[in-house]
Amino acid sequence: MAHYVIVGAGRVGTRLAGALDTAGHSVAVIERSPELTAGLGPDFGGTVVAGIGFDRDALRRAGIEQAQGLAAVTTEDTTNVIAARVARETFGVQHVVARIYDAQRARVFQRLGIPTVASVEWTADQVLHRLLPAGTAELSRRDASGRLAMGDYMPHRSWWGSPLHAVEAAVGARIAYLTRYGEGVLPSPDGVLQEGDVLHVAYPAARRDRVEAALQGEAGDVRAGEDEDQEEDA
Repeated sequence: MAHYVIVGAGRVGTRLAGALDTAGHSVAVIERSPELTAGLGPDFGGTVVAGIGFDRDALRRAGIEQAQGLAAVTTEDTTNVIAARVARETFGVQHVVARIYDAQRARVFQRLGIPTVASVEWTADQVLHRLLPAGTAELSRRDASGRLAMGDYMPHRSWWGSPLHAVEAAVGARIAYLTRYGEGVLPSPDGVLQEGDVLHVAYPAARRDRVEAALQGEAGDVRAGEDEDQEEDA
């Protein structure tokens, strides 16, 4: 299991920390207001660090150097963005996300390469999705027959710049729409995948593991595997 750092012990932070802890992951919560950590509950098995989320010493005490991901979900936009940037740029954490209340500012930060979540309603579920590797969070949905599934995925960076139709062909899924800078966008015939895009894809439920592995893996590996399959068929 992986280690995750949550900055902020409000309602979203405690929900995230509890979900990750219940899933068996190692979790550390950074919070400067001790009274808020009571919301974690008596069964929380993670670590609580008193401090400011972007303070390097606090982050080190929270285990940032071994962290799979960091979620900054305090009530302060500035704190969240700085914490996410420090985690990524100073400590090399790949999976980071910042909660931003101002939707306009969220779009600006996304253009700077900081994944953000601006909608309060689905903050916790979307942050979990961006933190956890594919297949570890039950975020896919199925049709009434159970034969088709739809999931939300942030593809591996190697897919950036790929035509959307090429992604569909390689992965074996249909892109229903994508979220870009916090807004839904319908795919166009000449559309290209950009950094920070979240793909909302539909696929046969039986192919779920293959679709997730393809989107989270190196694009070149997926294409090479297709070539090998075609040669074997020939």
